[in-house]
Amino acid sequence: MNPDFTRNHFELFGLPVSFAIDLDRLDRDYREVQGRVHPDRFAAAPESDRRLSMQWATQANEAYRTLREPLLRARYLLGLKGYDTAEEDNTAMPADFLMEQMDWREQAADARAAKDIAALKALGKSIAAKRAAMHEDLGKSLGSTGNYEAACVLVRKLRFLDKLGEELLDAVHGIEDAAR
Repeated sequence: MNPDFTRNHFELFGLPVSFAIDLDRLDRDYREVQGRVHPDRFAAAPESDRRLSMQWATQANEAYRTLREPLLRARYLLGLKGYDTAEEDNTAMPADFLMEQMDWREQAADARAAKDIAALKALGKSIAAKRAAMHEDLGKSLGSTGNYEAACVLVRKLRFLDKLGEELLDAVHGIEDAAR
């Protein structure tokens, strides 16, 4: 085992550095890498080999998790290009998106108050469609147009939508659990 910890996540799995990746190939390559470096294969090896195996497996797990999720993959790609999404510091959003946020929040609050699961699920579907469209835009920004500033804005928007989607699911589960 001779790991190269300087390789980026894409190189680790032999994938092109791109937002659009073949998830089946990623899964296959991840299993192959894990098969080679899993700590169980080195249980009887010297301590240094066991430690190296653990580091290598940890890197493979982190790389896989990052590349598997579109938002994490986008953040990682932007980092490779020298861009910071500044999600913790930069909460500025375009006015139209702020208006949409307010509308979604009102709809969610009304549906929660009314314990209206159908309305929560409908809003969730609407948010999912918006997320899908943003993922397409993100792919273009990180790919053909190379507009990394726009990609950073999209990542911040998607982070909000992911959080709202989780809140909607939690609300549905809470109402369902209370009804039992």
